[in-house]
Amino acid sequence: MSGRVRAFVTGVGVISAIGCDRESFWHSLATGKTGFSPLDPLPPDLGFSHVAAVRDFDPEKRFESRMHQTLDRNAQFALAAAGEAIRDAGIEFTPERALRTGVITGCGIGGSGTLDHSYERLYRLGKTRASPLTVPNIMPSAGASHISMVHGLKGPSFTVSSACASSAHAMGLGLNLIRSGVLDVAIVGGHEAQLNPGSLYGWDALRVVSPTVCRPFSAGRDGMTLGEGAAVLVIEREDLARSRGARIYAEFAGCGMTADAGHLTTPSVEGPVGAMRAALEDADMSIGEVDHINAHGTGTPGNDRTEAEAICQVFGERPARIQVVSTKAFHGHTIGAAGAVEAVASVLALDRQTVPVHPAGCVPDPEIGLAFVDQKPGNETLRAALSHSFAFGGLNAVLAFRRAPGKF
Repeated sequence: MSGRVRAFVTGVGVISAIGCDRESFWHSLATGKTGFSPLDPLPPDLGFSHVAAVRDFDPEKRFESRMHQTLDRNAQFALAAAGEAIRDAGIEFTPERALRTGVITGCGIGGSGTLDHSYERLYRLGKTRASPLTVPNIMPSAGASHISMVHGLKGPSFTVSSACASSAHAMGLGLNLIRSGVLDVAIVGGHEAQLNPGSLYGWDALRVVSPTVCRPFSAGRDGMTLGEGAAVLVIEREDLARSRGARIYAEFAGCGMTADAGHLTTPSVEGPVGAMRAALEDADMSIGEVDHINAHGTGTPGNDRTEAEAICQVFGERPARIQVVSTKAFHGHTIGAAGAVEAVASVLALDRQTVPVHPAGCVPDPEIGLAFVDQKPGNETLRAALSHSFAFGGLNAVLAFRRAPGKF
């Protein structure tokens, strides 16, 4: 694999319940600050009371003119995260470069807020006309389209929708478009804004949402906590990044993808094992290099147990030495955005050489067999990290990152 094109992460942007910019997001992870809050003013008769909503996001201050009034919250998040990532990368999109820059995002549900509002007008209020922007706003691909239009990016741009693995799949596709020579730069990530009555009642019916808060891999865990947000990363060819003196966060080294071909909502062990091994092979990475895993870790009893077993199958005796955490314990489960939000956490962990600790209230489950991260690493070097996304429908994606070359 020595002759293969390498791709580096040179820009990062995030909108989340624990911070609406990169530094605020990382500060929350580093200090144990979670983003869970009561549902108010959303429906009070659900089987759960908390969500991880984005509270400090003012679209009027984010967008010029009245643009925010024509965008679903989902696309607003995507544009804001992409803007931060592109500014962070400091890359200039000349006409030639714009033709070789694509936008590949993941989104599991799309503009469900717009859809919910339209149905309310039609079925509850008896209105007979909808906004002409209804269809453009509910498209899962709206975020990618608006990013490409605002920044004038004319390479392949599209959205992947594969439930909770959407943005991890999107990132893997972006990596391979760079490797294949189709793109020099890829704007990759994911976005989701699902905290509206229709979506919440649907999740409630599945009985997978915690009546308290999400505590991944913890004794007494009782489900996931729903979140929203977006994360975008700028990835580019090694030669381009080096020639322009770009600041490099990490190498995006590989991606593994599999399907369980089993149950719609119950995960298998074999699918995640295959995705982890495929990611390691794709990255030409040994199990001994991996010092950190940002697990899928939804906080449901079955999912966490299955994922822990898969990690142990791949890494054998190594799990006790690998620092495993699920940052859903901070920002909730952001569904289509989850893979990207957690990839940003993984990249920043490598860059800052610090793994987020599990927040207060998480107590290790002795049946899981994974040690909790209970303190910041000392002088240990974090060499590589995996980020897991295992979705409904048995759709699995694992991303592999290495620390920035020459950083140490």
